[in-house]
Amino acid sequence: MRVLQLGAAPISSDEPVLSLDQLADQVAEVLNFFGLETVMCFGVTAGAYILTLFATKYREHVLGLILVSPLCKAPSWSEWLYMKVVSNLLYFYGMCGLVKEYLLQRYFSKEVRGSSQVPESDIVQACRSLLDEKQSANVWWFLQSINGRHDLTEALKKLQCRTLIFVGEDSPFHSEALHMSAKLDKRYSALVEVQGCGSVVTEEQPHAMLIPMEYFLMGYGLYRPSQLSYSPRSPLSPLCISPELLSPESMGVKLKPIKTRIPAEV
Repeated sequence: MRVLQLGAAPISSDEPVLSLDQLADQVAEVLNFFGLETVMCFGVTAGAYILTLFATKYREHVLGLILVSPLCKAPSWSEWLYMKVVSNLLYFYGMCGLVKEYLLQRYFSKEVRGSSQVPESDIVQACRSLLDEKQSANVWWFLQSINGRHDLTEALKKLQCRTLIFVGEDSPFHSEALHMSAKLDKRYSALVEVQGCGSVVTEEQPHAMLIPMEYFLMGYGLYRPSQLSYSPRSPLSPLCISPELLSPESMGVKLKPIKTRIPAEV
């Protein structure tokens, strides 16, 4: 979202908090502005929720979804209450230490956040610095929108595109990713779980995403190794993730933490 980018102007307190449906509609407006008919969507956590919602409302515009630790259900009462407390802290005190810790726990595993014996990783230190540069009013505005999300379970039935989901097994949204995978069309979806990783797989273990994404994109003709001679499949043909992906031995030492689930036909 533009409001969360570095250098973004602070949102006026008079501006209403947009619902996630309105944010999804804004994605459609962006596509129309640039004259884009179909897109491949890539989203992380709350961004994955917005793009999934967008894909259910504007099916003709979405070629495929690549989602990282996606949200798909309404917040639990405990998450809702905790988010309210964090929002109040952010509103009155700005990007204080408690707010930063909440956001870091939401996105990163305990391993990279460090402890009294182990220093936090470079990516967490970099994230702390970036949070200091964010507009507190904009982060508050975004958290308010996310806390008002609704359950997408029924809407998932409307998806007509392939979906590849990544989730860290230490992510607080791990159960939501499992739930989402179970509700998606079993012919066109796959779930990749990464051990020892939090929500932001893209930062903690980006190498774990390479092979699954290569196989996923092969089905669209967007990635074609030179040794493959067959024609690309239709975007709506069965998912072309090879059984080789299920073999840790074929992935190399660095990729052994991957566990891929392709739902079986019922």
